[in-house]
Amino acid sequence: MIFKESVLFVVGKSLIPLIFLFALYVQFHGDFGPGGGFQAGTIFSAGFILYSLIFGFDRLKRVVNISMLEIIAVTGVVLFVGTGFLCMFLGGEFLNYSYLNGDNLVGQHLGIFIVELGVFLTVFSVLLLLFFCFVDR
Repeated sequence: MIFKESVLFVVGKSLIPLIFLFALYVQFHGDFGPGGGFQAGTIFSAGFILYSLIFGFDRLKRVVNISMLEIIAVTGVVLFVGTGFLCMFLGGEFLNYSYLNGDNLVGQHLGIFIVELGVFLTVFSVLLLLFFCFVDR
């Protein structure tokens, strides 16, 4: 029994950083191909959930602060909505990224990056908050 637990810990310790790295790859590759903020946020939160399943929920609570997750969730929503209102303030429509820069292509890329970052932060934090709600009963 001890051997199985040690194998689980070793595999978990080596797999969790790769999950986080893959989530960041999906986030930053989302501008150019499939993927983006929602998928990356889901994968990133799954890494923390796996951490909790392997090392215990109490240890996850020491690593992740619930108040910080709430702040991250609000920050993600503000990034998303704020980008849309900034586009409107600059003379365009809501989330028309062309107005974010003089060059339309650069503006589109910048707008997509900021919005996808907001989605990533929101999805990651809300999924972990839901996990905390279900487990911490």
